[in-house]
Amino acid sequence: MPAVSETYSLGLPVELGRIDKELKKLWAQSEGAMTRASLVNLAVYSEEPGSLEKNTQLIARITENHACRAIVIGADCAAQKDHVEAWISAHCHVSRAGSKQICSEQISFRLEGPCTKLLPSIVFSHLDSDLPFYLWWQSDFHEPMDPQLWAWVDRVIYDSQTWKDFSGQMRLVECAQQEAKQRIVLCDLNWTRLDKIRLALAQFFDHPASHHRLAKIDKVGIDFARGFRSTALLFAGWLGAQLNWRAEKAKSSHELRFVGPSGRKIDIQLRERDGQPVHEIALMTGDIEFRVTHAKCGDLLEVSRGKPSEKRIPQLMPAGKSDPVTLMSEELMRGGPHDVYLHAVNSVRDLL
Repeated sequence: MPAVSETYSLGLPVELGRIDKELKKLWAQSEGAMTRASLVNLAVYSEEPGSLEKNTQLIARITENHACRAIVIGADCAAQKDHVEAWISAHCHVSRAGSKQICSEQISFRLEGPCTKLLPSIVFSHLDSDLPFYLWWQSDFHEPMDPQLWAWVDRVIYDSQTWKDFSGQMRLVECAQQEAKQRIVLCDLNWTRLDKIRLALAQFFDHPASHHRLAKIDKVGIDFARGFRSTALLFAGWLGAQLNWRAEKAKSSHELRFVGPSGRKIDIQLRERDGQPVHEIALMTGDIEFRVTHAKCGDLLEVSRGKPSEKRIPQLMPAGKSDPVTLMSEELMRGGPHDVYLHAVNSVRDLL
């Protein structure tokens, strides 16, 4: 039996042509003790050295709550010679009833050299029946975008926080959408890490009596951690898209200006500081400030409103986590086309 999630082994080495037979043998040997489960096909692609072992650890944790067939691919496109290796393994977790182990399959591939062009055929030949196909792309996208690959993808998952050229990468992602005739849903983990702080800010305005404050916002402060400027800009894009603001040319790398529907100017200050990816949001609406900030304990948000000079008693809300397992787990629970994300991107596309 290949190693289960506790050891994070790649598992049993297999020949490419015998993967399906070895998987059947695996389950035949464990009949009665383990149950195979799969709700989606989740392929993970990375060009980072050592990614196979790292992603096996992530898949082991993800499958605790999201049963899938995982196809984990580590690629070295710069290698001079073709070389392909494959392994099979299972990530097993005791069911809530405590009687059986629920297991998710993992098929791992190491691709070296020009054989990386075999990626579409290797992936498609090992998808589990007609289940949805989610592709978690951990590297930069490269031209040309292979139409054979993207035609089968239902949701492509990426993290724009790692992009050095947001505009160029987004263009390639949208090219993949075109190749797939718009069927691909774009899932940005950089957007997912904003969920809890967006919810905390939005709840200020749930009551109709607070709606008039939205038209009075004139200043916004966004504090973000080093390396997460794009996350802060996505938050600004969300505000702009939801409130129908138009972005003007950035005044500086730390100052943005939007124009509201009535021509009112809204200034946004971006401040880099130690802390969470987006550590604090402050909205000024006349003489009232709305503030959301991470508590010192790290897993809660402090939410408050009032005049800047007033002492406030903050409300506490969940902060969420920003690690890959948590972000992926949240993304795997979602459906829909992520239209709000696309509107946010379009609102600040020229600033990213």
